[in-house]
Amino acid sequence: MHSEVVASRSAEQRDSKESRNGSAQLDAVSLAIVEQLQEDGRRPYAAIGKAVGLSEAAVRQRVQKLLDQGVMQIVAVTDPLTVGFRRQAMLGINVDGDLDPVADALTAMQEVEYIVITAGSFDLMVEVVCEDDDHLLEVINKRIRTLPGVRSTESFVYLKLKKQTYMWGTR
Repeated sequence: MHSEVVASRSAEQRDSKESRNGSAQLDAVSLAIVEQLQEDGRRPYAAIGKAVGLSEAAVRQRVQKLLDQGVMQIVAVTDPLTVGFRRQAMLGINVDGDLDPVADALTAMQEVEYIVITAGSFDLMVEVVCEDDDHLLEVINKRIRTLPGVRSTESFVYLKLKKQTYMWGTR
């Protein structure tokens, strides 16, 4: 298990500028702090301060502000295989009518890691993490396909994960 910093698309209000699409952009120092934490979410504030040119207290304040504003979160990321979850899959789901009730119902399922409302062949893309194939079948057949509004599902079972990164927040 290791720690990761996940930067969201929200942005720090102070020391930020508006981008062309209307969302705020982090200043260079805040981006550097996020990058430091993405490399090691447990890196001491004193070490981060040394790397970005701020005091430990200033880094602590900036990090707290980034956390409070939802710009990033610091979480432990596990490898599902090592903690007993041997089956991951991406599900493409088509819905009749309003997407929100289906997305809300999926949000309540503990096996669902994330949900994306999309434009294209599927209305929703949903990543699930299950213990095994029987568990995956139960989730799809008994819980997702039975939701009101679900028209169809297509499963994309993961055979091997080649890359997973959370570094996009500072590109």
